[in-house]
Amino acid sequence: MTQVASSKSQSIIDLFDRYVIPNYRRLPIALVGGEGSYVRDADGNRYLDLFPGWGCNILGYSPPAVVKAIQEQAARLIHVPNTWYIEEQGLFAEFLCTRSFGKAFFCNSGAEANEAAIKLARLHGSADGRFRIITFEHGFHGRTFGALTATAQPKYHEGLGPMMAGFRYARMNDLEGVKNLVDNETCAIMIEPIQGEGGVRIPEPGFLQGLRDLCDEKGLLLIFDEVQTGMGRTGTWFGWQQTGVQPDVLTMAKGLAGGVACGAMICRDEFAADLRPGMHASTFGGNSLAMAAGLATGKTIEREGLLDHVRVLAESTRLQLEQLKQKLPIIQEVRVCGMMIGIELSIPAAPAVQRCMEKGVLINATQNTVVRLLPALNIRADELSDGLEVVCGVLQEMAEES
Repeated sequence: MTQVASSKSQSIIDLFDRYVIPNYRRLPIALVGGEGSYVRDADGNRYLDLFPGWGCNILGYSPPAVVKAIQEQAARLIHVPNTWYIEEQGLFAEFLCTRSFGKAFFCNSGAEANEAAIKLARLHGSADGRFRIITFEHGFHGRTFGALTATAQPKYHEGLGPMMAGFRYARMNDLEGVKNLVDNETCAIMIEPIQGEGGVRIPEPGFLQGLRDLCDEKGLLLIFDEVQTGMGRTGTWFGWQQTGVQPDVLTMAKGLAGGVACGAMICRDEFAADLRPGMHASTFGGNSLAMAAGLATGKTIEREGLLDHVRVLAESTRLQLEQLKQKLPIIQEVRVCGMMIGIELSIPAAPAVQRCMEKGVLINATQNTVVRLLPALNIRADELSDGLEVVCGVLQEMAEES
């Protein structure tokens, strides 16, 4: 179905054109509702979304338990300052930390969580004059200045310089290169255990352990940015649990509260005191509404056995895509970890987004040549298979035309 904006969609688009800063490239459809892995636009068209909410809608659209938790919490208490105690924040912190480690700080986004991690690392290193942080090419850590500087992609820095001092960039999988960047001013190494925006790039076996060993040897903090990989996305609660390499600091957001704005940083107990009162805060961080939504999201994942479900789907997805790779020379590599799926092409991937949308399936393209999918953890096997059939058909068309 070719997308032509109707009067309903066009009126919404016109409203945006008049009043909203055009800092996003938006597709010409206006979404108005959704259930599960399907979303509806203002014209009544229905789409199977394999990239719901940029990975934030980790249980799809309007998950009943999360909706109920939000409704009930909103009737009791929406927000109070963090100068008071609220049970919801304590309960959600307990939920996350007992499935990982340490203590939690709450904020509203991945960029904010990474800002907190950057501050914590510098505060911890300040006694010895250490402030430099090593990050990795093709990584993505957010849009605020600290997180943006940590993002080693020049295209995001254009027109915004000078960037914040104190960051050095390494190549993923080049352990010797990382070692050469460490000096007596280095306080931390920060990496995504799987690069998301970077194209679902998975480190080679042993690389993360090598970073862990280096940090232990040099007294550095190891920070894992799990904004995309956290909350069950990989088939374990957190991406680090895939390898058993535990970081000192863990950041998360996106799917953390089932689509409600929520971010968090977790650190080992011995580093928690470095983020002392007055050094960092977030007005809306840890608000009752987000905490109730997050707790409901986590409990749903456990109650419905979604970690096991994700692992099963990942294997069937890998098989389906590897079979397609054997047929289509334009597919260079298939990368799957849980419900993180990257299909690297030898040609631009952006046309696949438009073509799939016209066929009723929503996907993403990143790093120019990578088709990226982040399906909801509770997507049914038949829904995912149907969606992948559309993606495969579109890639077949593109291969024939190339």
